[in-house]
Order: sequence, then structure tokens, then C-alpha cells
Amino acid sequence: MSDTYENETPPLKGWRSAPSQPSLTESHRSMHIPKSGSYLKKFLAFAGPGYLVAVGYMDPGNWATDIEGGSRFGYTLLAVILLSNLMAVLLQHLSGKLGIVTGRDLAQACRDHFSKPASVALWLLCELAIAACDLAEVIGSAIALNLLFGIPLLYGVLITAVDVLIILLLQNKGFRSLEIFVIVLIMTIGVCFGVDLFLAKPDMGGILRGYVPKAEIVTNPAMLYIAVGILGATVMPHNLYLHSSIVQTRQYEQTELGKRQAVKYMTWDSTIALTFALLINSAILIVSAATFHVNGMTSVADIGDAYHLLTPIVGTTLGSIMFAIALLASGQNSTLTGTLAGQIVMEGFVNLRLRPWLRRLITRMIAIIPAVIVTAMYGEGGIQDLLVFSQVVLSLQLPFAVVPLVKFTNDKTKMGKFVNKRWIAILAWFITAVIIALNVFLLVQTFIG
Repeated sequence: MSDTYENETPPLKGWRSAPSQPSLTESHRSMHIPKSGSYLKKFLAFAGPGYLVAVGYMDPGNWATDIEGGSRFGYTLLAVILLSNLMAVLLQHLSGKLGIVTGRDLAQACRDHFSKPASVALWLLCELAIAACDLAEVIGSAIALNLLFGIPLLYGVLITAVDVLIILLLQNKGFRSLEIFVIVLIMTIGVCFGVDLFLAKPDMGGILRGYVPKAEIVTNPAMLYIAVGILGATVMPHNLYLHSSIVQTRQYEQTELGKRQAVKYMTWDSTIALTFALLINSAILIVSAATFHVNGMTSVADIGDAYHLLTPIVGTTLGSIMFAIALLASGQNSTLTGTLAGQIVMEGFVNLRLRPWLRRLITRMIAIIPAVIVTAMYGEGGIQDLLVFSQVVLSLQLPFAVVPLVKFTNDKTKMGKFVNKRWIAILAWFITAVIIALNVFLLVQTFIG
């Protein structure tokens, strides 16, 4: 073996300075990676961060857009879910690679590369995205509490503030405990929707045709609005910051070989986890299409309505109960990753470090205030519109995270031998162009057309 693999890789020259402090200091390089053993043993040691990332791809915001898309347009928007997931696989690969190779998360990389005003602007945009995502989690958890226990929505919104205690407990027990808890909740969501799919008896032919893209998705303004909402709910901007940080919780060797192995196992981890997210998101839309759309209920866009309508359609209350349990698990799961993402972007962009409980409380209050106001003034209808709108906000913010990520990983001076291959670079810029074009088209249709 050559010295290149035996010694630490030399510092990359494309950065102005070394990171001032590691990302997520309390968890940085805290998890051991075996130097010997089978590929499976090493893979399992790396497995975990991908599932924390996948959580953002199945949060309550996805439910609102998937339910509305399924009830209004049947299986047609399954193609959007599939394409969005494929985009996510590549973007999360680039995000994880950036963190492993450079030792920087995406926020730290932006602060190093851009001017201070530009970094602050990107930070504020990212905080807006996290607030929008947290708003979806607040609303989703409140709706689930209302459906399962009859707790009024306004009280449910307020109750979600206490989940700070769950975050603190898990963080104090170590990063692996957090990952295991998240995986258990993902399994819960999967089981619940497996039951609902069985009860819904969807049309397999319609499902397969739904995964084939159709031109009307772009030409139909109503369909495009939901499609971009699905994109915003699937490819989450703050997940790109999150993934680039949490991959650094592993003690991979700081050599070229060690980093290549880390990138490989990270990619397997995130791709497998995102495949689960694809199946769950597809299941939500399929259940909506198979129960509501085929019965002429093409205006079901409310999660609460979907819950109440499932029982008479599938013939048992089990479908509705599974639906609500999965929604609650989804909201709580997303809460955990939102906390970490908020901490990462604040520390990375402006080097402002707060205690995790305080950072979580601030984020949650930003989300709770609009949710309380809308709930009090407009009730369930208003809160549902706010939920869908939050996903559009996420989609509009997405280019501001994707462009820097693609730019950095295509730069050989910043990535060295790990720079993107030409075909990956072309594909990454193509995906970026598609995201930007869809957002521009959405803005034109929304405010002009």
C-alpha cells in the first residue's frame, strides 16, 4: 500500500481556512468504525445517518401534498415522487461526500467560500426553510393528537412545544440512541401504511402507469403547484446541511482509502434509507388515489378529512387508526432532525452556538406562532392550506442550498481527488436547472397566471 493510503490526506487547498470547530462538536467522530471484519460489519457501523436524512422525506408536509395529489389526480403524480427521490439520492450523496472529504458541513463550506453578507443571507433563507419544515411538523403532530385523542388543534399545537424534552433525553444518551429511535419510528410508519395499502386494494396497473412522467404535470397549473409542493416536501434543503454534518459522527480514517470507504458506505446507507422514504411517500399517494380519487372524491386535501373518510371506504376503523399513528410518528421523527439541522446551520453560517434545548425552543416557537394564529382564525381549513404552503416555501428555498453544494463538489481545488466525475457534474447541474425552472414556473403561475 502506498503512503497516500497510509498517511492522512493533505489539507485541501481550495478553502480559505480550516474549520474553526467541528460540526456538532458533542457528537463529532464519536462512533467507532471497525478496521477489520466483513463489509456488512463495516456497513452497519456506518448505517444510521441516512435514516435521519430520510425522515425529512416523509414528514407531515409530504402527507398534505401526497393526499391532495392522489385525490385530485389519481396515480399521475407518482412520477414526481419517483423523480424527486432520484434527485434526492444524488444530492444526498454529494452532501455526505462534501462532509467526509472536507471535514466541513455545507454551512461551514458556504461561510468559508462566500462573503459574510452572502453567508448571512443564505443562513436566513435556510432558517426560513427550517421554520417552514417545523411548521409542518407542528401541524402534523397536532392533527394526529386531535384524531387519536380528540385534543383540540389549538391545544395540540401548544403541546408540541414539550417535545424539546425528548430531544434532550436522546441527545444525552448518545448519537446512536437518536438513530435507533428514528429507525424504530420509520418502521412504525412503514407498518402502518403497509396495512392501509392492503386495505385500500389499489390498481397495480394504475400504479405502474403513474410512475411514467406525463407532460400534463407541467402544463396543468393546478397539477404543477402540487408537483412542486411534492418536490419541496421530498428534497428538503436543510437535509443537505444535516447530512454533510452527521456523516462526520463516524471515526473513519483520515486517509484517501478511509474516506473512499466512508463515501461508499455513506452512499449505500442514504440510498437504502431514501428507498424506504420513496415507498412510504408512494404509499400515501396510492392510498389517497385508491380510496378517494376512484370514488369521485377529488377534493380531499385535508389530513383530517382523509382520516375520517378512510373508515367507511375500506370498511374498518383499523385503516384510520394506522393512518393517525403513522402521522404522529412522522411528526415526532421530523422534530428530531429539525433540531439538529437548526443547530448545524446556525453554528456553520454565523458561528453562533446555543444550547440544543434553547435552539430547539426558538425554532419551535417560530413555527408555533403562525400555527396558533391560523388555527384560531381559520380552523382546520386554514391550517391545511398553511401546511401545503409551507412545502412550497421549502421548494422555493431549495436552489439556495443545491447550487452551493453542486458548485463545491465540482471544484477540484476544494475536493481534490474526490471531485465529481464529469457525468455526475453534468447530471447534478441538470437537476439544479430543473429545480430552478420548476420554481420560476410556479412563481409565474401563482402570481401572474
